Amino acid sequence: MPKALCLISLVASILVVVLFLADIAMGFLGMENLAPLRSANRLMDIVFIVAGAALIFMSWTTYREQR
Repeated sequence: MPKALCLISLVASILVVVLFLADIAMGFLGMENLAPLRSANRLMDIVFIVAGAALIFMSWTTYREQR
């Protein structure tokens, strides 16, 4: 069960990072109408990308320790 929880958190954090990366990239490219969150706040995008990357790292290292 702990392995499944690590993988679920890994997938969820990857989705968060991809969502906010797409939002900030489309905001920089001038495609605010196509951005998932309409490029509302770039600081929010950066904070969520960093937090998601930290969660990816923590869940991956925890998953590797459980083998």
